[in-house]
Amino acid sequence: MVFTSLEFLFLYFAVTMICYFIVPLRLRNMVLLVVSLVFYGWGEPKYVVIMLVSMVVDYTCGYFAGKYREIDKKRARRFVIISAVINLGILGFFKYYTFIVQNLQLLPFEFLKKIPLLADVPLPIGISFYTFQTMSYTIDVYRGDAKVQRNMASFGAYVTLFPQLIAGPIVRYQDIDDQLRSRPHNIDMFASGMRTFVCGFAKKIMLANAAGALWDHFRGLSESGGSVTVLGSWTGLILYAFQIYFDFSGYSDMAIGLGKMLGFNFKENFFYPYVSKSITDFWRRWHISMGTWFREYVYIPLGGNRCAKWKMFRNIIAVWFLTGLWHGASWNYILWGLYYCLFLLIEKAFLLKVLKKLPAAVSHIYTLAVVLFGWWLFVFEDLSAGWTYLGHMFGVGAAFTEPAVTYDILRNLLFIVILCIAATPLPKKLYYKFYTAGKGARIAVSVCCAAVLVLCTGYLVDSSYNPFLYFRF
Repeated sequence: MVFTSLEFLFLYFAVTMICYFIVPLRLRNMVLLVVSLVFYGWGEPKYVVIMLVSMVVDYTCGYFAGKYREIDKKRARRFVIISAVINLGILGFFKYYTFIVQNLQLLPFEFLKKIPLLADVPLPIGISFYTFQTMSYTIDVYRGDAKVQRNMASFGAYVTLFPQLIAGPIVRYQDIDDQLRSRPHNIDMFASGMRTFVCGFAKKIMLANAAGALWDHFRGLSESGGSVTVLGSWTGLILYAFQIYFDFSGYSDMAIGLGKMLGFNFKENFFYPYVSKSITDFWRRWHISMGTWFREYVYIPLGGNRCAKWKMFRNIIAVWFLTGLWHGASWNYILWGLYYCLFLLIEKAFLLKVLKKLPAAVSHIYTLAVVLFGWWLFVFEDLSAGWTYLGHMFGVGAAFTEPAVTYDILRNLLFIVILCIAATPLPKKLYYKFYTAGKGARIAVSVCCAAVLVLCTGYLVDSSYNPFLYFRF
C-alpha cells in the first residue's frame, strides 16, 4: 500500500486514526505496531515474517548490548556484530544474491557455474530502509546514545512505523527514543501534519507524476527510433531529475506529516538540493537521513576525516560504493555511487576552494550538470541503452529537433518553469509569509489544503499513472 492510493486515503488512514486516538496513551504504541503490520502486509503478507525476524533479532541484541556495555565491552560488541551479520545477511540474500551469482558466473571457473541462480528471488518492499533503521537501535544502545527499550510493542512500533516504513526517511533510534516513551498529541500538531502531508501529496501527484509521464514520452521517442532529437533527449532527462526529486521528497513530506499527526517529529529528508553550489552541498541536502546513516555508522567508525588523508579518501570511497550498492543490485547504481565519490574527492582535494571564488551562477551550473549526468547513470540499469541515450543527447544519430518535439516542449514550457520554481525555497517562504499574516490567512490556507486534497484525489481517480520510484529500494 502507498500513501497515494485510494485504499490508504479513504480506508486505512481513517480507520488507523480512529483506532489510535480512541485508546489510552499507554496502548498507542501497540496500536501503531498492529496497524503498521497491516499496512506492510496489505499487498505482500508473507514478507511480514522477514521484518519480524529483524525486529526480534535487534530487540534481543540491543537488550544484551545494553546489559553488557558497561561491564563487558567485548561481549556487548559481539551482539552488535550478531545484529549486523543477520540483518545484512537477510538484506544481502534478498537484494544481492542473484546479482552476485550472475557476476561470479562470468568468471572462467567451472565450479561457479554450479551455484544455483535463483533468478526469481523476490525483493521485500522497503527492506533497505527498515534494515538500516532497525540496525541503528543496537548500535545506538551499544554506544550509549539511546536507552534499552524493554517494551517490545514500543520497539516494534519503531521498526514498523508505517509513515516511513516503505521509503523512509530512515529514522535512527536515538532520534526517536524519547518520543516512543512520551510524545504530544494536540490539534495544532495534527493540523500542521495534515498541511505537510497535503504538500507532499501535491508534489507527488501534480508535479512528480506529470514530470514522469513526460519523461516516459521523451525516453520512448529516443528508444523507439522515431523523432530522436538532441533537444528532446535533454528535456527528457531534466524532467526525470524533477520527477525523482518531487517523487521522493513528496513521499518524505507525507511521511513527516503523518508522523506529526501521530505525535512524532521526524527530521527533514530534503532541503532544496537543486539550489546547491557544489556536490558536497548537494549531498547535505539530498536524502539527508541516508547520508546521516552512512556518516554515523560507516564513515566515522572507519576513521572519518580524523586520520591520514589517504585513509580519509578510502573511507569516502567505501561509503559511496556502499551508497550506490544500497540503491540496487545493478552496476549502474554502483557506478553512480563511485561517480559522485569522484567529484566529492576532487572537491575535498581542491575544487571546493575554487568554487567559492567563482560567481555563484557558475558553481550552480557546474553542480546541476554533474547531478544531471548522475541521474543519467541512475535511471538506466541497461547500460547499453544508457549509452545510446547519452549519444542522442550529443547528436549521435539524432537531429537537433523536429517540429513535433519542439511543439511538445513548448506546450509544456510553463509546467517546466513551475517545476523549477517549486524546487526552490521561494514557495515555502511565500507560504509562511501569508500564513502568519493573520487568522483569515490561516483559514484560507486550510481551505486551499482541502481543495488541493480534493483535486489530487480527482487526479488519482482519473489516472492510472502513479509510480513511486523509491518504492522498490
